[in-house]
Amino acid sequence: MAANKALVLGGGGIAGIAWMTGLLAGLADASQDVSDADLIIGTSAGAVVAAQLGSGLSLDDLYARQADPALQSPEIPISIDVEKFTAETARTMKEDSSAQDLLRATGAFAVPAETVPETARWDVIASRLPSHEWPRRTIRLVAVDCESGESAVFDAASGVRLVDAVAASCAVPGIWPSVLIGGRRYMDGGARAMDNADLAEGAARIIILSPFGLRMQLPGPTPLQDTVAKLRDGGADVTVIEPDEATRAAIGVNPLDPVTRQPAAEAGRAQGRHGLISAL
Repeated sequence: MAANKALVLGGGGIAGIAWMTGLLAGLADASQDVSDADLIIGTSAGAVVAAQLGSGLSLDDLYARQADPALQSPEIPISIDVEKFTAETARTMKEDSSAQDLLRATGAFAVPAETVPETARWDVIASRLPSHEWPRRTIRLVAVDCESGESAVFDAASGVRLVDAVAASCAVPGIWPSVLIGGRRYMDGGARAMDNADLAEGAARIIILSPFGLRMQLPGPTPLQDTVAKLRDGGADVTVIEPDEATRAAIGVNPLDPVTRQPAAEAGRAQGRHGLISAL
């Protein structure tokens, strides 16, 4: 049965988690709570938020875990300039390569990359989640098989532990270790698309929270604008929300910096209080 309302939560690092959490709390403040969607699709940072929404904690409690330094989970600081990372990634792509070829090449790079130990990263992901059990509601978390380049969509019926599924969806190639699940290695679902909004096809109402937004999409086979156009052509009512200028300033150039959590959460909540204003 198709979902009536789908919530799509995109990738965006630690800052993206904080912004989306704040935004959802702000929308609820404005009496426009969208966290009760029938289907939630999470990619990377969005996978964390999706799992948190199913934990049983209120939006206020989830917001406090981002905005209050005393409640924040431990993170591993790392430096990355997203614009530079995007440009370097784009230069490695060949015009005649298929999307599948590019994903396999990315996976071949991701698996042997020198990163923090997989167990250390797993502990970070586990600490982010108030509950390690799959929620009763329908959430789908997107990752990519490193060897085949095929998409993997984990849910409660997949037989995969929630923390493992979230860790796989958050495994940025070359930044964080790929994740071993069932004898295969998986990497960040953002390698397929930063938002993977196409997986919401069939829902009548689709709300997309996109931390990277429309201006700075990492290279991928389908730009978000094209995906939204296709969903609308199929009859869906689609709203896209990206960070406003205050949030962009709060995030800065390194969304993986734990210091961004409080300002990004606060900016997101302030933005959300203005209501569902679509970027498209």
